[in-house]
Amino acid sequence: MTVREVTAEAGSDQTRPGGAAPRRRRLPLRTRLRRDWQLLAMVAPGFVILLIFSYLPILGNVIAFQDYNPYVGSNPLDAFVQSNWIGFGQFQLLFADPAFWHAFRNTLAITAFQLVFFFPLPILLAIVLHSLLSSRLRGFIQTVVYLPHFFSWVLVVSFFVAMLGGAGLLAQTMREAGMEPWNVMTNPDTFIILVTAEAVWKDVGWGTIVFLAALSTIDQNLYEAAAADGAGRWRRLWHITLPGLRPVIVLLLILRLGDALSVGFEQFLLQRDAVGRQASEVLDTFVYHFSIATGNYGYGAAAGLFKAAVGLCLILAANKVAHMLGERGIYSRS
Repeated sequence: MTVREVTAEAGSDQTRPGGAAPRRRRLPLRTRLRRDWQLLAMVAPGFVILLIFSYLPILGNVIAFQDYNPYVGSNPLDAFVQSNWIGFGQFQLLFADPAFWHAFRNTLAITAFQLVFFFPLPILLAIVLHSLLSSRLRGFIQTVVYLPHFFSWVLVVSFFVAMLGGAGLLAQTMREAGMEPWNVMTNPDTFIILVTAEAVWKDVGWGTIVFLAALSTIDQNLYEAAAADGAGRWRRLWHITLPGLRPVIVLLLILRLGDALSVGFEQFLLQRDAVGRQASEVLDTFVYHFSIATGNYGYGAAAGLFKAAVGLCLILAANKVAHMLGERGIYSRS
């Protein structure tokens, strides 16, 4: 066989119909483990924590279909096995409970309010910080607005009580001025505004991190070319900055909708006595008071499973809408 024939045969083996490139040979698992063992060792602790605290507890959802009694048997496994199966009985009781639907409506109202008045604020703050020319001023503002994120909700609520409570700074100042102090911390009608303000003060700075990272990936040549063409600051913001942030905004919005029924627990539990159950009861506090505090764990598991199912439906629906608008969303089939 000549050299030309050998070359032609090799080319015919590598060429596929339609001009497709040859498929890459997949390395054996042992070779890939030996090659990437450093990366695997780095993510192993996080994977173990995620497995123990996020995935293994999913098995506990089985008690939503049981009349679960933790005192049956000598260990938790015996309690699972020996508790009576009642099918969807817990869900029937849950859906017939007016307190559950009240907590559900409160949760949806607070989520919708915070989506409108809280979700856009980290975007605006990130744009403002990104536009600052002084790196020292930018770093100082970032440090100040990031710091409250690391405070516990006990400290945050205590701070607002000291500022806006009946004996707080605002009330004392208004009394000294001869005015009637505002009833802020104990007013059920304005409770939704209060908890949103607390969430803004605590987490608005932390929420800017992702948006600042997205802003740093936008090509600066686009701004220079737009400025050379006579585009002002607002037109550059509308046609360059916001389109560059749109994929991240859509992604975080989808994730927020998936977590729509989890508006918080500790924040509302701490202020429940001050404003009353009618204003502060959400699904997380409902599960605590009507399940954990009473020992009816199957009832709480049914509420939690319902909340997870609604969150999954919201994620799928929002991701579908994102695909219709031309965005990738959180996953894509292509």
